[in-house]
Amino acid sequence: MPRDHLQSAERSAAAGRTRPDAGRPTADGAEAPFLELLARGAPAEAYEQPVLLARAEGRPAERVAALERAKLLALRVRSEIEGRRRREAELSALFETAHDLAGLRDLDAVLRAIVQRARSLLGTDVAYLSLNDPARRDTYMRVTEGSVAARFQQLRLGMGEGLGGLVAQTARPYVTDDYFRDDRFQHTHSIDSGVRDEGLVAIVGVPLTLGDHVIGVLFAADRRSRVFEREQIALLGSFAALAAAAIDTANLLAETREALSGLERANEIIQDRSAVIERASDVHDRLAELVLRGGGVHDVAAAVSEVLDGTVQFTEAPAAPAAALESSRAEGHAVRHGDDWIAAVAAGDELLGALVLRGHPGLDPVDQRTLERAAMVTSLLLARRSAAEAEQRVRGELLDDLLDARDGDPRLLRDRATRLRADLDATHAVLAARLESATADADQEADARRRLWAAASHLAATRQGLAAARDGGTVLLLPLGPGDTATDLARRTARELGTAVHEPVTVGASAPVGRLLARPDTVASAYAEARRCLDTLRLLGRAGDGSAAEDFGFLGLLLAGERDIAGFVDRTIGKVVAYDERRGTELLRTLDAYFACGMSPARTKDELHVHVNTVAQRLDRVGRLLGDDWQSPQRALEIQLALRLHRLSGITQPPPAQH
Repeated sequence: MPRDHLQSAERSAAAGRTRPDAGRPTADGAEAPFLELLARGAPAEAYEQPVLLARAEGRPAERVAALERAKLLALRVRSEIEGRRRREAELSALFETAHDLAGLRDLDAVLRAIVQRARSLLGTDVAYLSLNDPARRDTYMRVTEGSVAARFQQLRLGMGEGLGGLVAQTARPYVTDDYFRDDRFQHTHSIDSGVRDEGLVAIVGVPLTLGDHVIGVLFAADRRSRVFEREQIALLGSFAALAAAAIDTANLLAETREALSGLERANEIIQDRSAVIERASDVHDRLAELVLRGGGVHDVAAAVSEVLDGTVQFTEAPAAPAAALESSRAEGHAVRHGDDWIAAVAAGDELLGALVLRGHPGLDPVDQRTLERAAMVTSLLLARRSAAEAEQRVRGELLDDLLDARDGDPRLLRDRATRLRADLDATHAVLAARLESATADADQEADARRRLWAAASHLAATRQGLAAARDGGTVLLLPLGPGDTATDLARRTARELGTAVHEPVTVGASAPVGRLLARPDTVASAYAEARRCLDTLRLLGRAGDGSAAEDFGFLGLLLAGERDIAGFVDRTIGKVVAYDERRGTELLRTLDAYFACGMSPARTKDELHVHVNTVAQRLDRVGRLLGDDWQSPQRALEIQLALRLHRLSGITQPPPAQH
């Protein structure tokens, strides 16, 4: 109940007790001064003043007697109000302590708050809390408040010793008005010395219990003789119950954290094993993909290196450690050789080499099995590579003959193609492919070209086509599927070859050609067209892309050979490009629309959805940038060609300094 309502109720109760019909007649107005004293919370001695004043003024005896009765009633009401206020403060403190317990984060902080509030509410000099130590079979000070003696704060009490030992032993509260004269408990020199250092006289202790077990004692003490009331002992017991609950909660939290820690460790182990299994699954998928797309031995080594987080290399049989290699073949497992692991690669009785995992002495059994599986895949690839290389040579020789028109007998050419599952009567496109990686190392460049040729040969074999190495790149003859265009085929081939060799591959394609055997130079002419398309793509800065000659029209003829496309674009419209980039304007777009609309400002404004004055202002700006003769037939043609080249190549180079 709020305090003002409580005071109102007390006043009403007091007034009711002084009514004549309550059997206690009083003189009119005798309670008024006492009600005023109650209202302002005056001390108890102030209630004598109205009676003393009446006597001093010589008031009638009846009036003095009425004031005496009113005084007694007022003091009783005051006592009840004070008691309720005290209980309200106690309940508030208990509520706050329970709130602290509900949000328990730091056990010491909660216990300190409990001890501080107990000391404050009981009005004692000192309050402290001790906990039992089962391991040492004694009790130690956990929290003190108001203590000034170091020896007292470090006391440890044996079970049954001192007042605290008695409380812990009996699980009942104990009170002493004078500690040193009380012989109900066992005095010891160490305990008495600590209590004497602190100067304590009156002490009350209540047990902290969890179930039937006493885990500690909560104390309140004064440095003078004092009688603790029953309500105060009960209040201290309530605080002790909250302290026990806080300790229990903290213990449960600690157990929970320990259990969670154990679960985390178990989870780490599970995750570690899962990671190993996942790595094995990953390498299995990678190896399967390599086999399906015709990958090589070095691709297998690279994939296993990444999965096993180490360096795996394929070594020819003569270069591998002989004893370890023979042991691995005999056992059928990878064997350790120093800090390395050796897995034999064999095909039947023939020892082809080994996969060597270097600098990885501690190998998980699952990872060891992964290395062994990779060795089996390597042996399969080596065996298949021999057959594939033979077929690739045959396919390459046939395409070389078609390109060079060496064998003019259509029947013989068709028979050779049929044995390779290629149909020379179908519609094909000739594609020229080239790697875009630049390296100064001749061996690395030769290896890259071999990988491109191998990937192209595999692609040709799966698509019933032909492939050959030529002019520093690769040429492919691939059939066109239903609804397929030469452009689609070129882009798809560039993407697939780039994925296979892990480097950008540019592909130019000829227009579709049929009846390849009708004229001896049919394939050669188509290859020349594909080469021009390839050169065009590279000149336009579209390395790694694929396109057909038909995509460029007459520009394909203009772009063939070594021409400075970027320089031409910059010289012709570079100032307009630079102006747009600096100002965020749309002069290039306006020029495109202007020429597309037959150089008509009226139609241009409809195309751009702007006012005709805007078109005029933009064209005026173009004239100031390009010169007054920019609309002359010769300049207009150059500008339109530069715009087309800029759009095709996506040239956005910054202009030279003179712009």
